Amino acid sequence: MNLQLFHSLFTRAAGTQLTAPGAGSGERGDHDLNPGAPMHNSYRPAAVLVPIVDRPEGLTVLLTKRSDDLPVHAGQVSFPGGRVDNTDAGPVETALRESEEEIGLNRRHVEVIGRLDTYKTGTGFEITPIVGLLRPPFELVAEPGEVAEIFEVPMTFICDRNNHHRRSGEWRAQTRHFYVLPFDDYHIWGATAGMLVNLADVIEDTQNSLAAD
Repeated sequence: MNLQLFHSLFTRAAGTQLTAPGAGSGERGDHDLNPGAPMHNSYRPAAVLVPIVDRPEGLTVLLTKRSDDLPVHAGQVSFPGGRVDNTDAGPVETALRESEEEIGLNRRHVEVIGRLDTYKTGTGFEITPIVGLLRPPFELVAEPGEVAEIFEVPMTFICDRNNHHRRSGEWRAQTRHFYVLPFDDYHIWGATAGMLVNLADVIEDTQNSLAAD
């Protein structure tokens, strides 16, 4: 799949509107695999960038591995992003600002084309995933206090259902189920894995819809 085809498929799909969290799109979350799990009364708004990189060998998705020194989610794989600041104009601004701060990605290199479904986490965040296209060359510099590594995963890997594993573990004395996408030495799980599954769903559903026309 090349960048032009991905752009065409993604922008045909539902849920690509650039709206406020929870508006004009579907909603997913940790509760999808945990029916009956208690929900929060309120959620803290956050946004992440889902960077799709145009490589000669094929599209990739750029991810980060968080620093082991962080007090929350240390060492986990994530998209660049974070909490919405009061000064941010919206989730797009948050995603671009946080990407500049965390990995040095200048926003001039990002073509924002839409969003995935809002994702609610068990830890109380409501995340808006903003999808952006990146065409090399561009420079990245990891903020050492937040990001330990920057790496890319092939789109073909993400879209392969054989790589979408369901696992379970104990959290706050309860068994919780979650997605895991094991890639090389990276353990991609939780909200990040859930959003990658959403991305694969969008591509697959759009391709199936076009094939049926």
